Amino acid sequence: MKKLFLTGVFLCLAWLTCQAQGWISVQSAGVLPGNTAEENRRHLQEAIDKMSPLGGVLYVEPTQGGYPMEGGLVLRRNVTLLGAHGPTGRGTALPDRSGPTGSLFVITDREHPFLTVESATQVRGIQFYYPEQSWQDGSRIIEYPPTIRAAQEQRVLGVTLSCLSFYGEYMAMDFRAKAPHYVEQTLFEHCYGYPLSGQFIAINRCYDVPRILHCHVNPANMREFGHEFKPSVIDAVVRKKAYSYWIDYTDNAVLMDLFTFGNYGGIFLGNESYGQLTNFNFDCVSIGIHKLGSNWKNRNWQIAQGSIIANAGERLEDIHPILIEGIGHTSISNVECFSGPNHVLTNHAASWDFITVRGEATVFLSGCRMQGYKAETPINLSKDAHLRAIGCFDKDGKLLELLQ
Repeated sequence: MKKLFLTGVFLCLAWLTCQAQGWISVQSAGVLPGNTAEENRRHLQEAIDKMSPLGGVLYVEPTQGGYPMEGGLVLRRNVTLLGAHGPTGRGTALPDRSGPTGSLFVITDREHPFLTVESATQVRGIQFYYPEQSWQDGSRIIEYPPTIRAAQEQRVLGVTLSCLSFYGEYMAMDFRAKAPHYVEQTLFEHCYGYPLSGQFIAINRCYDVPRILHCHVNPANMREFGHEFKPSVIDAVVRKKAYSYWIDYTDNAVLMDLFTFGNYGGIFLGNESYGQLTNFNFDCVSIGIHKLGSNWKNRNWQIAQGSIIANAGERLEDIHPILIEGIGHTSISNVECFSGPNHVLTNHAASWDFITVRGEATVFLSGCRMQGYKAETPINLSKDAHLRAIGCFDKDGKLLELLQ
């Protein structure tokens, strides 16, 4: 009994010392691999609440098999959750059984978003695992709430989400604010996963430079521990007609080095958005880039250095590497399409065209290579659209110079 008492005193003193220094291990706060998911949620929330006034770090100490955890956590203002990992693009692996390990939250809660973040928060170096999710049968996908979302009843400013890995999530990160609230200065970088809703990151009402950098959506992201999404699951994701990256009501979004594979859409650039998209690869999609616009002043996107393999979807005629609608301008340079077959999902092995433009939009193409389409022409325009192409080549290798 005396030994247990002294151990408790030691842990209490360790907690106080580390808290004074601005960081603690979650294990010293009572979050333990042998606890129930609800016990861990309660202890972690208590630690977050205590750390918020200080503005400190909670270190998610690596442990074999991770921490069972219920959802409904709130990452209070000023707090950082820090783990040991960079993004683990094919997963970590236990030595004796199938499953990931390390700085890992193991989630089975189907009712609540796992983590709601407030302003001035950071989540870095952590893995999120949904062990009950289907990876073999597309008819048994579990529709979990988002893993991470912005707080709903307040503005959320200055959030960093970095070096995160998601296994079996339905939606990874939901930052769609609702009026009158908004988000600002939100950074997503080096985040990897494969969302079974088709939605990896969604941003709405972000009026000060959201950034999505170096993010990777791929159904092979659990390969290291023996779970690869089967074709029926990937086909089910495509049928949901969602986009890996979804942007609207944003000012000057900066999107760089984005990858997706096996989804209906690569990226959606909504009516009330503008910004830059560079260095990307959207592979085995139905729509690579879907850009809309609501005015001539600033609903403009600059898009450069990318490749699109558009081949998935129900009808060949609906498969477009680039689809532009509404009004506004789009400048596209050094973007290629080389659609073809892939055995991991149902596909047409081709796209219908390279670009379809509807509405009154203006488009400038330069240095684009157009390959793997079935239509007579790679460019299809509505009567009110205007497009200029310079230094572009069609599927026969012929120079395509167009002014319309």
